[in-house]
Amino acid sequence: MGRCDVLRISQRSLFASKVPVMQTTPITPEQFQRSVLAVPPLARDGAEKICAAQNERIIRHLENGGVSMLLYGGNANLYHVRLTEYASLLEILERVSGAQTAVVPSVGPSYGLMMDQADLLKSTRFPTVMVLPTKAVMTEPGLMTGFRKFVEVIGRPAVLYIKEEGYISPEGAAELVRDGLVSFIKYAIVRKDPADDPYLERLVTMVDPKLICSGIGEQPALIHMTKFRLNGYTSGCVCVNPALSQQMLAAIVAKDYEKAETIRRIFLPLEDLRNEINPIRVLHEAVALAGIAETGRHLPLLSGVTESAADRIRTAAKELLNRSL
Repeated sequence: MGRCDVLRISQRSLFASKVPVMQTTPITPEQFQRSVLAVPPLARDGAEKICAAQNERIIRHLENGGVSMLLYGGNANLYHVRLTEYASLLEILERVSGAQTAVVPSVGPSYGLMMDQADLLKSTRFPTVMVLPTKAVMTEPGLMTGFRKFVEVIGRPAVLYIKEEGYISPEGAAELVRDGLVSFIKYAIVRKDPADDPYLERLVTMVDPKLICSGIGEQPALIHMTKFRLNGYTSGCVCVNPALSQQMLAAIVAKDYEKAETIRRIFLPLEDLRNEINPIRVLHEAVALAGIAETGRHLPLLSGVTESAADRIRTAAKELLNRSL
């Protein structure tokens, strides 16, 4: 039996008779004003298999805190997900998410993998899918062609993730948006001063800021949503204290910037550890060490943290979990 035969059988068995309970309609700009876009880790068991029960615990924790949008991408380490487990991942996310929750899986970053994943996704009803970025062995025209081909196969606009300079120009992003290929843009180029960002300044003149989501957590969100008029923000630390992150979003929308700044500072200790050690690894450990869910071992090619780092992460995560205004 060939690889494509396996893909087709997986599609039929997992999705042919499945009635989705998650949100299946397109994600609208208005949703970013109501919910932080959470970027959770992906829980695995002792055998490194995706664990439905523990991932459901993370999702319930987020939903109980008011979050209704989930993005599975870098924090879930989908850069290294196996194609043979991808159909199971989609089925689990669809099955355990709430009826009012929008779930966005990711594909790639290699072209071959994303197109094989597209064959599985085209029969599902996820509202959109994010293409993971890479600067390895690519050109901007090649990226744009690959993005177009992926969208053609899945039959719905996809999320463009701009993570670093040289991946795609503002002009290239605007072209994909004009052609109706982009659901929204996740903007995540890290700057020493988020207010000083010539790339983003150009991007918002070419693309409606309502279609651009701040993609680096709570720390630059206030500046991104005020100076650059971006529409909402993604967060990993929202997985620890979703209600508090939701309050920050509501404060920004209500123009209560003093309250938003107060909340931003509460998230800073855990974010500082993510920046110091590794964003994905620290969040994965933080969710477990705070007692929210058992996330399991990191999927290779990542690894765990030292015992001393774990102690620091545990302290910051528990303090964040227990904070309120």
